Amino acid sequence: MVGSDFPALGYGVGLRRPHYSQVIEARPRVDWFEIISENFMVDGGRPLEVLEAVRRDYPIVMHGVALSIGSCDPLNRDYLVRLRELARRFEPAMISDHLCWSGIGGHNLHDLVPLPFTDEALHHVVDRVRTVQMMLGRPILLENISSYLTYRASTIPEWEFLGAVADQADCGILLDINNIHVTAFNQGFDPIRYIDAIPARRVAQFHLAGYSDHGDYLLDTHDHPVSAAVWKLYEHAVRRIGPVTTLIEWDDRIPAFETLIASADEARSRASATLAAGRIAAL
Repeated sequence: MVGSDFPALGYGVGLRRPHYSQVIEARPRVDWFEIISENFMVDGGRPLEVLEAVRRDYPIVMHGVALSIGSCDPLNRDYLVRLRELARRFEPAMISDHLCWSGIGGHNLHDLVPLPFTDEALHHVVDRVRTVQMMLGRPILLENISSYLTYRASTIPEWEFLGAVADQADCGILLDINNIHVTAFNQGFDPIRYIDAIPARRVAQFHLAGYSDHGDYLLDTHDHPVSAAVWKLYEHAVRRIGPVTTLIEWDDRIPAFETLIASADEARSRASATLAAGRIAAL
């Protein structure tokens, strides 16, 4: 399974509660919607009614935050069954989650914690991704997270670890450009090196978002517009990987829906201009 095996959806935004009514009533001009899987893993009520209405008009992608693929706890089979049922009901174009762990000993940390990048962790994650994909009956995408710590035990660069997981587990990559920028700033590495090392054939989706600048560190808050630095990295990723499915993430201090559409349109314009410039340079 490679990135090109996933559908090309264009430029989408998150389906968030403040915009439910507008999306259903106005059917705005947007290519697709991302949903947070756990928000819809319920037995009934308005969230599912909204999703039924949205799914009639748009492709959706399910993006999870609770898989905890890197944890040493056993995989949560009840969670995976509910995730599979949601996918069967709404037929998402993709299912994704994060390359991280978020709990141990049955306790949920409600955060996305990075892994130590070791051979042992690599084999552990690959085995679990294979199990998840078998249970879901389909491949998943794994996303790189924003990171604020490293482990002395790590022996593999993050970008090589992510690529190795995707290749060995035969899954896709959700490459979050904002998270690369945030982590690179916090840890002092070159974000271009990260993008250039990722196996392009595995990338099926890009994420773009905003962060909070705290001076000596950046915090991935999804409550600001996409920064100039992240737009520049995005253009580099498009040059190297191509115009894969792209999402604008905005999860706090959520603006008017028109602002989200404008950001998605900017991503579309920047990708088109980047590719056009590359074709001209090649002549």
